[in-house]
Amino acid sequence: MSTSSTTVTTWSLQQTSPADLLPAREPDPAAIRIVRAGVPSPEFSRFLYTAVGGDLSWTDRLGWPYERWQEFLGRPGAETWVAYEHGTPAGYVELDPQDEGVVEITYFGLLPAFRGRRIGGHLLSYGTARAWDLAERWPERTPTKRVWLHTCSKDGEHAMANYERRGFTLFDTRTEEEPDAPAPGPWPGA
Repeated sequence: MSTSSTTVTTWSLQQTSPADLLPAREPDPAAIRIVRAGVPSPEFSRFLYTAVGGDLSWTDRLGWPYERWQEFLGRPGAETWVAYEHGTPAGYVELDPQDEGVVEITYFGLLPAFRGRRIGGHLLSYGTARAWDLAERWPERTPTKRVWLHTCSKDGEHAMANYERRGFTLFDTRTEEEPDAPAPGPWPGA
């Protein structure tokens, strides 16, 4: 039995100074709020992951058991910032503190119903600023010297342009074959 695959290109981008950040215009503050999820919650983080990435073939964390989610989210400096529109989760940005003052934006995106409404640029701007000032909230962390992320050819069509408009610059490109996997959606059959 043959397995089908897809050629996927992954681009890694970075900022090396807080001055690199080019913030997007803030949408209506009465409608959009961005709040840090202050209590590590595997259930909520998995909801965000599947709701945002379900139609984008995000599958790498689907097999994570509860304990792995808990361990990842409970590390000092690991943060999840959630955008809400009138109280409804619209998207999120997840920050992963690494050694030597590096912070990775591991996941960022919007639920499908909120895409194309100028929320993403603001959320990315806000999340990137929080990556730069992460050590202010976590004094045991080294001050941030570099913020990086990656996007790939499976992500939304506007992802790369949004990263570049926010001041991220390309530092690596890789292309490889990945086995096709059905898009999981936020629930079976979605």
